[in-house]
Amino acid sequence: MERNPVVSSDAIELAPQRSRIFCNRTLNLRAMHAIGYDMDYTLIHYNVRDWENTAFEHVKRNFIDQGWPLESLRYDHELMIRGLVIDKELGNVVKTDRFGTVKHAFHGTQPMRFEDIKKVYAQVVVDLSADRWEFLNTLFSMSEACLFAQLVDLLDASKLPGILGYAQLYRKVRWTMDYTHMEGRLKNEIVSNPDRFVDLDPEAPLALLDQYHAGKKLLLITNSEWTYSRKMMSYAFDRFLPGNMTWRDLFALIIVEARKPAFFTSRNPLFEVVSEDGLLRPVYDGMKSDGIYLGGHAGQVEEALGIEGNQILFVGDHIFSDVHVSKDVQRWRTALVLRELEAEVEAVRGFESDQRRLAELMERKEALESGYSHLRLQAQRLKNGYGPRTGDASLEQMQGTMQEVRAQLQTVDADIRPLARASAELSSTSWGLLMRAGNDKSQLARQVERYADIYLAKVSDFLVHTPFAYLRASRGSLPHDPGRIEAQDMVQSVDLALGGSRL
Repeated sequence: MERNPVVSSDAIELAPQRSRIFCNRTLNLRAMHAIGYDMDYTLIHYNVRDWENTAFEHVKRNFIDQGWPLESLRYDHELMIRGLVIDKELGNVVKTDRFGTVKHAFHGTQPMRFEDIKKVYAQVVVDLSADRWEFLNTLFSMSEACLFAQLVDLLDASKLPGILGYAQLYRKVRWTMDYTHMEGRLKNEIVSNPDRFVDLDPEAPLALLDQYHAGKKLLLITNSEWTYSRKMMSYAFDRFLPGNMTWRDLFALIIVEARKPAFFTSRNPLFEVVSEDGLLRPVYDGMKSDGIYLGGHAGQVEEALGIEGNQILFVGDHIFSDVHVSKDVQRWRTALVLRELEAEVEAVRGFESDQRRLAELMERKEALESGYSHLRLQAQRLKNGYGPRTGDASLEQMQGTMQEVRAQLQTVDADIRPLARASAELSSTSWGLLMRAGNDKSQLARQVERYADIYLAKVSDFLVHTPFAYLRASRGSLPHDPGRIEAQDMVQSVDLALGGSRL
């Protein structure tokens, strides 16, 4: 394998313009004595379409071998996005806001109408702790969700023998997907052709080199097995490291088959990997620095390094297994990798001028609606002979003005409609933005906000800052903040103009 020099200065200079670290809670990197990394979709990024299509085909083949008529099924990379929720009871895939309110839904592969969503979910709050719901935590979930949606269509058409309902169907898909990953054929295909499946990031090794030479203890904690991890890390890292350095030299501890989230919640047995082909030796006296291990638990990491949990930053792509549990149980600091974020940020930036126009139109619409409501109340008081009045207009004059306001609202709505549709289809024509559900934050955004101290599109985004940076969270906004009150006052002034001075 040809070894290249460490990434060029030109590439480094571009990094701050492309990406950055987004901060939910203030994080002092100087106080982080260790930084742990997941591997798949964190240190190593895959070509999502090729990986998930391959996983889809392997699972489909397993079902075909069981007699299911799935020959015509194809992986649709645009059908699903991370952060959706599978409703195992009804066979739907839904997108919710941060409060668990369903904003958009598909039944199988078909979008549900607004009226049907309202009818089915008006009294439902999506609680991710309930068994009914399955949250799509990671990019590895895309093939699973796509297959489930297509199988729902077949189940509705009575073409799946022996399946009695959507919950049983999901369990079948989940088990078969897990089996496909465990049996080894899928990963063997990845290892045999990494050029096809791996999206190389030459800046990621430099980011880790910065942290390594800044005195951080680097950790690799992955659920993948040793032979796969060794080959993939060598492929993705060694060519970009200086001299004879290899990826193993970067890490104080390497832990494979960690069984996250159990790694953070249980005291699993520990084994040392003592040969290149994965020969194991039981360990009874804890981890030692510079070792390669299988299993174990997070407490042993803290003991081996002699540091406390709040001095460790853990970086991963799985909201539950990597970020949620490590923060809740061990109190480690957390960073979530959202690979899709880079494209989403670019899409939002490209829509900025249209978004400003949409915001202006929505402000105008809100003012007109408020003015119309004020007119309606004044007409109600005049008709029923009670309360104070604004102006001397007759009931007929008020009704005429209300018709004018309705006409203006229709014009504004016509201007809003194409912009709102384009805004709703940014990033994904089926689901819209990853972190938004309408005007509110999505369930995914809520999970990221709650459990990830920082989030970023890829590990090399650490190059935007130094290993000594003090990352400060922005001041959160509230509905009663001055800027929002001023906007409300402006609406009220238009309200009074329509309801009073114009009459």
